[in-house]
Amino acid sequence: MDELSLPGLFIALFILIMLSAFFSGSETALLTMNRYRLRHRAAAGHRGARLALALLERPDRLIGLILLGNNFVNIMASSLATIIALRLGGEAAIGIAAGLLTLVILIFAEVTPKTYAALHPERLAYPAAYIYRPLLKLLYPIVWSVNLFTNGLLRLMGISPEAGPATALSQEELRTVVTEAGAMIPERSRSMLLGILDLERATVEDIMIPRNEVEGIDLQDSPEEIITALRNASYTRLPLFDGSIDNVVGILHAKSALRILLGRELDKEQLRAIAREPYYVPESTQLYQQLLNFQRNKRSMGLVVDEYGDLIGLITLTDLLEEIVGEFATDPADGLSEIHRGEDGSLLIEGSIYVRDLNRALRWNLPTDGPKTLNGLILDYLETIPEAGTSLKLGGYPLEILQMADNGVKTVKVAGPASRARIRPLHETGALPAQRAD
Repeated sequence: MDELSLPGLFIALFILIMLSAFFSGSETALLTMNRYRLRHRAAAGHRGARLALALLERPDRLIGLILLGNNFVNIMASSLATIIALRLGGEAAIGIAAGLLTLVILIFAEVTPKTYAALHPERLAYPAAYIYRPLLKLLYPIVWSVNLFTNGLLRLMGISPEAGPATALSQEELRTVVTEAGAMIPERSRSMLLGILDLERATVEDIMIPRNEVEGIDLQDSPEEIITALRNASYTRLPLFDGSIDNVVGILHAKSALRILLGRELDKEQLRAIAREPYYVPESTQLYQQLLNFQRNKRSMGLVVDEYGDLIGLITLTDLLEEIVGEFATDPADGLSEIHRGEDGSLLIEGSIYVRDLNRALRWNLPTDGPKTLNGLILDYLETIPEAGTSLKLGGYPLEILQMADNGVKTVKVAGPASRARIRPLHETGALPAQRAD
């Protein structure tokens, strides 16, 4: 060191500070990289990404190598700063040099490179991987010796150094990734992905057509009534029952039945013959599992039964697909048919609307783990049959009951700030809001 001139010492100190900045920045870049993007780039053949991925498979070795290099250059820089201080001002200048070097390293070799690396990790990680790979092979004996002691300490704490960082995402974490993807995923595609994730959270009971709304053909009806029902049916497939909806004898294809009956007298036994055997679905089946069941059984409609085997509703493949892609039957711009905008700007909501659909359309947070319809939720909250004109606050939202019918809430009015919410079409609503405890 005595042979080096003062300018030479300053140049060496500058180089050491730059090396310290490289070690600090590359450490942050490599450890904060998006692992999924890194794997994608590596699979696409990017050499720098492949090298970085190989280094990150053993983070203990990578960190040991980086800290070995960083500490070495920082100690060398401190030594050079001490020599420079002695030459310029004697022992009295050593303290000043230590303070200045600390400030310089903090600004130029720590905060600045690490901040840059956190903002643009790929710009540093890939070039650094080309340097660290051969450097790790060169210094492997030293790194191995250091890791021998550090890994021993980790094992004493019950941590396995060989097990890499957990990169698998939970369902909620994946939902957050999709939600925050922004412009990288079109809004419609993002909503569909979230709809697929939501299939794990809901059951058949949540989206089924309730028993009182199920359309069917009763063999006890007159021939004229049966033909009229077939012609006016809202669905292609209808339950065929004998006297009561609880006595379903098959699933009838309405168009096929009309073609057979065209120009001839109605034969009820022939209707029985062309009806397909009923397919029953437990109410607690998850929607994702039911989608697989429909595919496996080559079915597109199922009769929903409760734990006692009683029929409580009907579910179709269309209902399931609408949970992913949005409504088929209505104009997407119209939103839900059960929600209307009054002349005074208030919202008029039918009591039969499903709570899940209401939450998605208005971005509300009504609980979905209890009654499935707004009518059921209100009755469960009040614990009595209310009268028209009753006002209540449900989940923080002010509601006024406008109409009652058959001991149930037919129409509800929402006024005030809550009514200003835009009625969102189901195809763009995305994930359900989180459930509220109240």
